[in-house]
Formats: sequence, C-alpha cells, structure tokens
Amino acid sequence: MPVRRPVRTAFAAAAVALLSATAAACGDAGELQSAGPAQTADGPAKLWPDLRPASSPAYPYDVATRETVKGLTVPGGDIRRIDPVDIVEAELKAHPTDYGSKGAFHGTVDRVKDCRAGGDRALCPLLKPYYRDLTGDGRPDLTLGFRLYPTNQTAVRVYTVEGSHLVQVLADNDAILGVELAGRALIERNPADISGYEYRTTWEWDPGQRAMVFSRDEYLHTGAGRRVHRAGPSPRPSASPAAYPSAP
Repeated sequence: MPVRRPVRTAFAAAAVALLSATAAACGDAGELQSAGPAQTADGPAKLWPDLRPASSPAYPYDVATRETVKGLTVPGGDIRRIDPVDIVEAELKAHPTDYGSKGAFHGTVDRVKDCRAGGDRALCPLLKPYYRDLTGDGRPDLTLGFRLYPTNQTAVRVYTVEGSHLVQVLADNDAILGVELAGRALIERNPADISGYEYRTTWEWDPGQRAMVFSRDEYLHTGAGRRVHRAGPSPRPSASPAAYPSAP
C-alpha cells in the first residue's frame, strides 16, 4: 500500500524561525575596527540526562513498501516490455479500498481508460515513465507517476524485476511540485504549509529491505511564494518510447 506520511505542520512552524545576522561596522577612513571580544565556544550539552527514553514511536511511519505485482510477468526480464498502463490497472484492481467507488482516488479508474488506444490522451492520468537503474543490479528500473483523481495528489511508484516478477519497491502519494532522479536516489519536492518553503523527501535503495526507503526529509527555504495548503501529504533520465501526457 502507498505510504501515508504524517502531517508535518509542527515541523514547518519551527523551521520558520528567523535568524538575525549582525555585521561589523567599518570606519569612514576604511581602517579595521574591532568587532568586540570573541564569544567563548561552548561544547555540546546533553539535556535532561535522567529523562526516560521513549520505547515506541509517537506515530506509525512506513519507511519502505514492497509488493509483488499480481497478474503481470516480465517478458525476458526486460521491464521496458511491460505496458505502464497494464501496471497502473493492476494496482487499481489490487487496491479496491483506494480506487473503488467509495475510495479516495475513485476518479482515477475512469481516467485510465483514456490511456488506451482510442481514448482521449489529454485525460490520461499516467505521466511519462522513466527508466534508470536505482537498485544497483545493472538493469533499468521503472519510475512511474500518475494523477490520483479527484484529489490533487500524484502517485509515485518505482518497480524492479526479480526473475519474471514485477516488484513495486516504492509507493508514495502526495501533492507534488516535482520529482528528480539523482544517482540511485529519488527526490520528491512537495508544497509546504508556509509561503516560500517546500518539503524535499529522499528515497534510496536499501539492499536489506530490498526496497526504496525513506532516508531524508528536509524543509527548505525557496524564496518568495504563496501559502499552499497540502492535501491530506533529473539528471539525464531515460524516457520510454511511448509518451503518456499528464492530465490537465
């Protein structure tokens, strides 16, 4: 199942605290002037050494997802030979709670039909697929994205091949500003709750869990911008020969 990430509003509020910088004044004649006595360096101080450590996390947080895609095999172990539309349709079928008539993303089902021959490609929710080795086995993996209607979220998926099986090794749903592939890492850029900031989340391959795992979550200042309300949460990528335009 896709990762459900916790609300990070408290983190956002804390990160917005501004730091004031002071500059040393220079005389009219250009001579050097003292900036005052140097501050004594303080070593790290361990706070509350008697505090009882927590034995469990404050909330559940999935750092990895892994799922074998049912009903699909990989011809010759070549992931490029699988139609991305078939992959999305397999997910819709496997997760009726999300995509059924009462599911949060029920509008995606009808839209996917437009990805087929004879459909209106302008309505197809599937984004252009990218192929790059993210697992380090020397073979291309598939990074896939598709819009989740009627929400403003986008599904981000990564698939690899094991034998003749297609395996989903990353599944995340979020409001997306952009996605990048950097080396063997996938970086998501998401709108923050406060103007001029954004979240960036990095996922990297973990050989132990055999999945792309959450490795870094940053809250970065990007300059002027408008306040954005979150919904609910490259270098040289190699594109598929078939292009799937994003939906309006």
